[in-house]
Amino acid sequence: MASTSRRNSLQEDDAEEEVQHFDDFTLASSWERFISDIEATCRQWLADGPKNLVEKGAVTVEDSKNLFKVKYDLKNVTKSYCMEFYFQIDDNGSQQAGVDNWNTSSHDLQLCFGVKDFLLIAPQSASGVLLDTPESSKLLSSVAIALSNCASLWPAFVPVHDPSRNAYIGIQNMGTVFTRRFEADRIGSQVPVKLMHLEGLYELFVSKFVYSGVDFSMHTFKVHFMMRLTYETFTSDEDDENSDIDEFMGDKADTAEHHGSESRNKVHWDDDCPWSEWYSAEDPLRGFELVVTWADRTVENTLEMAELENATPHEAEKWILHPVLSPYLGEPSHGKRIDFSSQLLCLVGALDTSFTAQFMEDFVSVENSSSESLKTSVVIPPPTVLDRVIKDLFHEGSKLPNFTKGEHRLSRALKAAPLESLFTQFCLHSLWFGNCNIRAISFLWVEFVREVRWCWEESQPLPKMPIDGSIDLSTCLIHQKLHLLAICIEKNREMNEEFLDCIGSDDSSDASVSVEENHKVDKRRNRSSKAGLQRKRDSSIAEDTSNQLRFERKAESKNSVNQIRTDAFRRGSAGPVGTMMLLKSHQPLHAPFTQDPPLMTEDMHEERLQAVEAFGDSLNVPGQLEKDILLSDMSAFKAANPNAVFEDFIRWHSPGDWESSEPEAAEASAGSSTEGSKDKWPPHGRLSKRMSDQGNLWRKSWNDAPALQADDQKPLLDPNREGEKILHYLETVRPHQLLEQMVCTAFRGAADTLNQTNFGDMRQMTSKLEQLYLIIKSTLGVLQRNHVPDREQAVKDLRRLCVAFEHVEKLVTVAASLHRKFLDASRLAQVIFSDFYALYVPMMGINSNDEEENKSRTEMQVGRQEVSFRERQVVSNLFSPPSANQSWRKVLSMGNLLNGHEPILREIIFSTGDDVNNGIHYAAAADVAASGDRRGEEIETHRMYVSGTSNDLRVALSVTSCD
Repeated sequence: MASTSRRNSLQEDDAEEEVQHFDDFTLASSWERFISDIEATCRQWLADGPKNLVEKGAVTVEDSKNLFKVKYDLKNVTKSYCMEFYFQIDDNGSQQAGVDNWNTSSHDLQLCFGVKDFLLIAPQSASGVLLDTPESSKLLSSVAIALSNCASLWPAFVPVHDPSRNAYIGIQNMGTVFTRRFEADRIGSQVPVKLMHLEGLYELFVSKFVYSGVDFSMHTFKVHFMMRLTYETFTSDEDDENSDIDEFMGDKADTAEHHGSESRNKVHWDDDCPWSEWYSAEDPLRGFELVVTWADRTVENTLEMAELENATPHEAEKWILHPVLSPYLGEPSHGKRIDFSSQLLCLVGALDTSFTAQFMEDFVSVENSSSESLKTSVVIPPPTVLDRVIKDLFHEGSKLPNFTKGEHRLSRALKAAPLESLFTQFCLHSLWFGNCNIRAISFLWVEFVREVRWCWEESQPLPKMPIDGSIDLSTCLIHQKLHLLAICIEKNREMNEEFLDCIGSDDSSDASVSVEENHKVDKRRNRSSKAGLQRKRDSSIAEDTSNQLRFERKAESKNSVNQIRTDAFRRGSAGPVGTMMLLKSHQPLHAPFTQDPPLMTEDMHEERLQAVEAFGDSLNVPGQLEKDILLSDMSAFKAANPNAVFEDFIRWHSPGDWESSEPEAAEASAGSSTEGSKDKWPPHGRLSKRMSDQGNLWRKSWNDAPALQADDQKPLLDPNREGEKILHYLETVRPHQLLEQMVCTAFRGAADTLNQTNFGDMRQMTSKLEQLYLIIKSTLGVLQRNHVPDREQAVKDLRRLCVAFEHVEKLVTVAASLHRKFLDASRLAQVIFSDFYALYVPMMGINSNDEEENKSRTEMQVGRQEVSFRERQVVSNLFSPPSANQSWRKVLSMGNLLNGHEPILREIIFSTGDDVNNGIHYAAAADVAASGDRRGEEIETHRMYVSGTSNDLRVALSVTSCD
């Protein structure tokens, strides 16, 4: 702050001065020296000008970007004073002209008296006001003389009376003739009823320039009138308090049978938001301030004032809306709030602790816990909470959820589980189970695995998991295991049902057996692919069985009666394969129904690849799984083609191993000699070298394979064996491996939950959510390895990810709250959010431990937005009618109600003027016009600013006179 305090204070002349010293008798007294000091300072400020004053260190006034001030300390014999000069400049550094009566960033004195640049002199004391009336008058006169001597037109003000009254007196020299005097005071209680209404305030103003004996109701006085009303919605804290009071009073009135009635259940603002299933967020918009302005108009009597008081705010010329943000938006969480980010941070802490034990059961028992902190700081919920969570996971309906719900296009890049799957729901429940410590998670996991085993042993469907389809290897390993377990349970159920059907059909007739066989055939047909049949290709042991292809052809007719005699022995046929014929019998070659390749999880694929690498890719050393698949296909082929030979199977299963030796001409002639057939007959060719070698395992397998259709074969997937292996994995999984998968899944689940939020067409949020998924992917990549290289660095990165998640979560709640409140005024929602977004996003990268940053965040405010006429009804609906309790607390004494809401602040400006050319004493008209106080051809002679409510009234009066 600029300060030009002098070193030496002014003192009275005394006898100690030397005789040779020069005495200036024009400054004989201390007050004359005091005036000289003020004058010198003002001359310096006038000479510098606003631009130079800013360069020299003038500071911006709080809550205003264009209002600056400089300060100078004055000393008299008995007291010290502080003189402050307030001035306005625009963005390019030049001084602003004119005064905006309703500028929200104006200083209190500017608003009260309609001035622009001014001086404020106050004593340097605890109260900062002058309690002595003669002293204040003398001080004000000294300043007026100093300003007059330096030809300055600045108004000067002095605070007087008790500080609670916020009272001032002031004076302004307006030229050679005019002087303006100012006075402001406040009534803090017991406001007269007459002054609560516009008629009384109008008469108060008129009384300042009309004789006291005049009957106001019989005369008209033209007065300029402007009014600004401020309304405020009830904040969420007030709503909570009112709800508690209503509930307390309702409990006394209700009988016992109505206790807990739904009529008293509180509806929270985010009840229909996707995160409400897990936690209830504080509304980021605590409320709204609405400023309604009536423009300058002329009134002539009290009747017009009464009509204005009864007018609805919808008749006002201008509406300005100001959202009131919750303080938590500008502060880091530090565990003060409960949301996804805070709980994810706790889960990261559990991951850091999980490396200290071998099994999850080690954390369940306090005696076995190696860490002392686990014995003292952990919180384990009561059994009722555990039962409720398990019931929600396993017993809340059996309908298969939609796994694509809430899924972002980048979700699959995260190696986790879908949002609605069983494991994701377990992870999200874990966030809120206790305080998400490792011991609470262990309790929940042990009970979770116990419930999964019960489903397995009782052949009950595993909830929230599909019972068919392929294993999605892009998901986490536990989700893959649970998916495979659900399929194994379903296969066991099918086998049990077939076994019971067989027992019940022992005494059935041959006809019923035939019918059942037909149903079997139909079942196999329905299970075949609708897209067509594929012909199997080369199936070397080192290759994945998923690369085997089959040629497409028409399906076998269901009720065909024109089958040849050999078809009576044909079983498990899916239909002929094109025009291919069997080599020996010259019968159509049929493609069989085969068993699906066994499903495998990610770790099973890795074990298989390791086995292949260990034994090599030689055909002589195939894996047991490949042997079983090959035998199954051969058996099914023999059942569908009773007269087939090994070469026929190779032509169908692995056509690359059949080498044709027929010339093209012979092929053409053979093709023309066959009726309706494009294949040559007999085909000339031989097996490939690898298939014709001595001791070939394929031929040996062909000789050993029985002719059995797929339904009669032993299943390739042993559900009992695979199910027990999966349960063993779940029961013995390493804690850090479980927690790594839980962290990945919880982050994806929380992000997908936020992604379901409906926030309208706010493109900033779409972009920010996409950035969040990319950050999650890059941060969690280290957890998808078999070994975390740097545990401390990984945990530190995860904590930073939680901070980034917290910022996006706050943005989502703001966007959702705005969208819900402005469904029919989307423009307002978008401009308010854009304003908040521009203010908040730069803070996302600031260190939250900085005290200065914490202070600035707490004071974060968004700008004010003008409301169009079309949007007024939407804004009006924000002011819901007050409840009975809210109305009971307030006595409505003012008019202009908005949905039953009384203005929290009413501001009125009365003014009147006179012709500047009306007489010779208005010779200083040019000075008046320069000061900005000219309205057309008038000079403002009286101005009164009134603000307050029915319990608080402040009046500021300025009078211009010719002295």
